[in-house]
Amino acid sequence: MARKATQILAAKGKKLVQYSLKKDKPTDEDLIKIMIGPSGNLRAPTIRVGKKIFVGFHEEELATLLS
Repeated sequence: MARKATQILAAKGKKLVQYSLKKDKPTDEDLIKIMIGPSGNLRAPTIRVGKKIFVGFHEEELATLLS
């Protein structure tokens, strides 16, 4: 799923981390690190909008994505 996206946005606390899969070229380990939580499950919420994937909770960015 992640490799089909063009951009991944990951909420880390109050910070939002953005990865461009074409520009940044993160490794599989990098993607796993930002998408999988401490329990070993996919972090919630995980939302795919078009070719963007949003992982974690960031109220402002979620409002923008869902509007």
